[in-house]
Amino acid sequence: MATQGEDKRALDKRLETIGWGLFLLMVGGLALVPKSIAPEGTWAIGVGLIMLGLNLARHLKGIPVSGFTVVVGFIALASGLGDVFGADLPIFPIILILIGASIILRPMIERRR
Repeated sequence: MATQGEDKRALDKRLETIGWGLFLLMVGGLALVPKSIAPEGTWAIGVGLIMLGLNLARHLKGIPVSGFTVVVGFIALASGLGDVFGADLPIFPIILILIGASIILRPMIERRR
């Protein structure tokens, strides 16, 4: 009989597989749609939503979320929304700030655990 940890690992693997499937469907679908229909940034919005949705599903099922994909998901979503609404977001400086903040905050968060 499978342990609870093995069940969660198997579920996490299925969730990741679903995420990759959604990603490939989105990329293929967007490649078929004329650029005049899908605005610039649609791809980044899709990537962000898939990554954030995967981590939401993990959280709801009691599986540890991936901090890296949460951050990348938010950055992709923000970048895509910025493209759609014509805002020129300085993504590289934002990434540097987030990396720096995580370096500073990680010891504090780990100490609380």
